[in-house]
Amino acid sequence: MPKNRNVFSSGRRAARGGLAHRAVQAGWRWAQRRGAVTAEQPGGYRFRAIGPGTKLAFPQGTVFGEPWIRLGAHCIIGEQVTLTAGMMPDLDLGPDPILTLGDGVVIGRGGHVVADTTVAIGSDVYMGPYVYITSTNHSYDDPHEPVGRQWPRMEPVEIGPGCWIGTGAVILPGARLGRNVVVAAGAVVRGTVPDHAVVAGAPAKVVRTWDEEAGWQPPLRTPAPRPIPADITPEQLLALSELEDRQ
Repeated sequence: MPKNRNVFSSGRRAARGGLAHRAVQAGWRWAQRRGAVTAEQPGGYRFRAIGPGTKLAFPQGTVFGEPWIRLGAHCIIGEQVTLTAGMMPDLDLGPDPILTLGDGVVIGRGGHVVADTTVAIGSDVYMGPYVYITSTNHSYDDPHEPVGRQWPRMEPVEIGPGCWIGTGAVILPGARLGRNVVVAAGAVVRGTVPDHAVVAGAPAKVVRTWDEEAGWQPPLRTPAPRPIPADITPEQLLALSELEDRQ
């Protein structure tokens, strides 16, 4: 025999579930707004500087050594991004900043920037999700000692302005990236990369370069996208992005 189902009770349960769902979503959006870190709303963080328009999305990842971290203006730091200066919290790292971000830097969700010694990221550097940048690597000189117990090696890292670093890329100690470098997703970069180069692979190798006379070599396979019209306003761009989100 089929069980007797109360349609009205099922409807009430569904309605309560819908209300709970909307309440949770509204509460999370409220937490995201209130939990974001900005120059005007730094929370418990004590950064050396946070430029105007810069925001660290909520929830933040591991953050320590803030007095030695300088963030430029109009940076976007995604959720769960780690920013650290020094090997552990509460160290005195001297008078100068260790980790610096220029203006307009974007770090995608889940990125890590670990600066045990100097890491300098130029203006307008864009990173996809889960990029890992570190100035420290484990050493394994002593074959009889666990690797994790051996003193690490540190080398400064420098990323020039205008670079694009793809999802899951790793930038190793001592890396020097020039201006407008493209790092392919998943690449592992060490050493010096010249301006206007594309690198890919693990270890990363230069796969494309740009020359003033010859252009891109090897040539690009797709035509360049149409540029944004010069007369378009930021408000129009925002409205366009909101329209695309609704579609």
